[in-house]
Amino acid sequence: MKTTVPPSAPANHSFLRRASAVSILAVTLLFSACSPDPDPLMDPKPASPLTESYSSDVATKWADVELRLIKNGTGFSPPVAARALGYSGVTLYEAVVPGMPEYQSLAGQLTSLGALPQPEAGQLYNWNVSANAAEAFIIKNLFGNATAAQRATIDSLETALNQPYYTAAEFDRSVKFGQQVAQAVFDWSKTDGGHQGYLNNQSSSYVPPVGVGLWVQTSPGAAGMALQPNWGNNRRFVPANAALPMPGLAYTYSKQPGSAYYAQALEVYNTSRSLTAGQRVISAYWADAGKTITPPGHMVSITSIVLRDRKATLATASEAYARVGVAVADAFMGCWKCKYVYNWERPVTAIRAMIDPTWNPDWETPPFPEFVSGHATQSAATAQVLSDMFGAQTPFTDYTHQTRGPGFEPRSFANFAAFADEAAMSRLYGGIHFRNGNEVGLSEGVKVGRNVSALRFHR
Repeated sequence: MKTTVPPSAPANHSFLRRASAVSILAVTLLFSACSPDPDPLMDPKPASPLTESYSSDVATKWADVELRLIKNGTGFSPPVAARALGYSGVTLYEAVVPGMPEYQSLAGQLTSLGALPQPEAGQLYNWNVSANAAEAFIIKNLFGNATAAQRATIDSLETALNQPYYTAAEFDRSVKFGQQVAQAVFDWSKTDGGHQGYLNNQSSSYVPPVGVGLWVQTSPGAAGMALQPNWGNNRRFVPANAALPMPGLAYTYSKQPGSAYYAQALEVYNTSRSLTAGQRVISAYWADAGKTITPPGHMVSITSIVLRDRKATLATASEAYARVGVAVADAFMGCWKCKYVYNWERPVTAIRAMIDPTWNPDWETPPFPEFVSGHATQSAATAQVLSDMFGAQTPFTDYTHQTRGPGFEPRSFANFAAFADEAAMSRLYGGIHFRNGNEVGLSEGVKVGRNVSALRFHR
């Protein structure tokens, strides 16, 4: 039987609300009495916020500091700088990967990198703090000859980035973990053959081989001595890069006009005498010579630009810096191995012997053999890993040198491969590499980059 309230009688809403509340309370008490008490051991502990919940600021700011240390430090030649960027990139990634459930450690994948410290199970961690502590620790150690003022800058940044969004216990635990990871990576780095390379870039004990077409010192004094002649024997980060076969030369030495080698030298000579304004800009833009952030530093600068443009998370940044750091480090070791196996002469030596004894290149020839181009190799390796990570047709604008004035305005590219091609050609425009050294360098760099991309970052 349906009960209704006559239209003439107003409904007592207050009474109904009180009756409903009493009924709900009675049902709740009934079920509470029948339910067992909760088991405190079964209560899930609060999970640490994921790495992707943090911005990339801590990563990009440490990258900026590292580039300043390379530029203003002593002994950070391109191979040595690339090595530091490789180890700092791995450190950053390993310090935050526990907060990335879909990712995994590179331990066991990188050459001789064994098990790394692990966070305590069931404990809260702040991955931003771990990254900060890890980068401060590893950079201090990789730049062991930093001045007191530079070390103070490192300490200041570490303090500034430790914003108080955590408990004291969580903070201490996160700092400890970051430092433990950095210590383990640094201990691993000391066994690769390049430890403290900044102290001994040019060894007086190295005697270059003598022969037709072989490299000879092109600048006088100690500054012109062969730079890091044994760098190619250092341990690669990626085993597959250590296994890459040596590329072959496309020609033999010949002064005969019309020969393949003479044509290489003649192209550099003719190009240098008819450079357009645009080609001169390209030559200068990619020079990255002494007292700059160096070519590998330029690659990390481009990586930072891409990350900032995308407002990337700490998770994305850690992966990107690890990929690019490992890529440039292995690119320089592979390239340097090739240079000192072939010991091929530089264009300035060939052109003066064959074409014009008074010729000089636009840029001072660096003190190491020609084949293959380090600039091309590391640029292509970087372009490959960035393409694999962000997409092959990703456009971007490089404003690395925007503060340097006219001629160094930002340059825009339709994709990453385009910047690598331009960087490689800049060496021909500058008169310090043959076309073949650039082209083979690009090809070898792509191989290095693909091997880095083949690492199992994702589960």
